[in-house]
Amino acid sequence: MLVGIVAVIAIAAAAGVYGFATLFLHPAPSAVGLDPGSSQPAASIGSLPTGATSTLASGVDGSWTIDASIGSFSDFSDSWVGYRVDETLAGNRANTAVGRTPDVTGTLALSGSQVTAVDVTANLQTLHSDDNRRDGQLHRQALETDQFPQATFKLTGPIELGSTPADGQTINATATGELTLHGVTKSVQVPIEARLSGDVVTVVGSIDIQFADYAVEPPTSFAILSVEDHGTLELQLHFRHQ
Repeated sequence: MLVGIVAVIAIAAAAGVYGFATLFLHPAPSAVGLDPGSSQPAASIGSLPTGATSTLASGVDGSWTIDASIGSFSDFSDSWVGYRVDETLAGNRANTAVGRTPDVTGTLALSGSQVTAVDVTANLQTLHSDDNRRDGQLHRQALETDQFPQATFKLTGPIELGSTPADGQTINATATGELTLHGVTKSVQVPIEARLSGDVVTVVGSIDIQFADYAVEPPTSFAILSVEDHGTLELQLHFRHQ
């Protein structure tokens, strides 16, 4: 149901730098998902996300806003948007580059069995992976985040859920909207999963992105032999009822 890409929490001293660097130790984080086999802990596995309450007395209708206080970026249980791209490194070593950011804002509107509006914005300048050299290159190459700092998604048609969401229920749907990335806007269809837990709706989804569709040229580096011409945009978002 939503889309966009990227940000990172400020780091204070040397100890903080070390802890942050360990976020993306190989192997790469698993693909996003609500199922227990995924790497997404909190809302994924039936328990309430940290900070959610157990009831929603006012009902599900109304406005929901991304709550950055839920979960932690250290284990990717918070809200984030990111990318997953296959590359070949020097020495002919295959690698999956994964970058994510918790710097995401947005809202959705729910009415009965329909999601009627979604707006999400991600700050791409703070995408962070396991290699700060890769992160630095994205400011000047590929996503060129110094020039195109944000990615956005805006819903263009209602999402039919089939029924009013019930607590603990997992819903599969497709979000149709406009994704703006690298200064280019395209209509996309994003398969999503959503689950209501107390007063929080958690939404996960992913979509394949062809770089050429967004005028993105794969980055070049002495350490990288090749990069695929496409990648996966992933998201996990926690919306709290307002």
